[in-house]
Amino acid sequence: MTTGPAARLWAANADLANAALTSPFVAGIADGTLPRERFTGYVAQDAFFLEAFARAYALGLARSSDRPTLEAFADLLAGVREELRLHDGYARREGIDLAAVEPVPATLAYTDFLLATASLEGPGVLCAAMTPCMRLYAFLGRSLAGRSAGPYVDWVTAYADPAFEELAVRLELLLDRHADDGPGVARAYRRAMTLELAFFDAAWRG
Repeated sequence: MTTGPAARLWAANADLANAALTSPFVAGIADGTLPRERFTGYVAQDAFFLEAFARAYALGLARSSDRPTLEAFADLLAGVREELRLHDGYARREGIDLAAVEPVPATLAYTDFLLATASLEGPGVLCAAMTPCMRLYAFLGRSLAGRSAGPYVDWVTAYADPAFEELAVRLELLLDRHADDGPGVARAYRRAMTLELAFFDAAWRG
């Protein structure tokens, strides 16, 4: 965690982070009681989301005005590729045809928000819209590590991995570099956190 705008925004949205941690979906991940069909539905929706997340990174990369920002977006894009490979592994094991996935409204709301932000806003607001996903998943992985059981341990392990934390910090450093403490940045961050919570709720409801 950094000490600039990223840290302040995370602290300001702690209510939503804790709501995600205690949500029925994440609680089911933690204790292994989440019905398998809800997890496979989540994997399918998350793969669709991650493709849009990668495109948002690519737009940020294309519009980078300096080399450090370009290189950071390139590294973050590579990280999403690894996360997509993780989902490909889940899909193969569960027999999910990711190419046939139809996004549900909660997924579309999130992807539309990200891609519109990437297309229309500067890097500060874009990073504010993208950081909550990375920081929240790192937070969930760290919070659940060592106390998760059952079939979803691999999911927890992936997001508790120090390599994932490094990617989250890399994005937060970009946010600190390009963002101010203005309302546009705060709104984008809060909106993304709200959409994360809605995504988990949709996964739980199936």
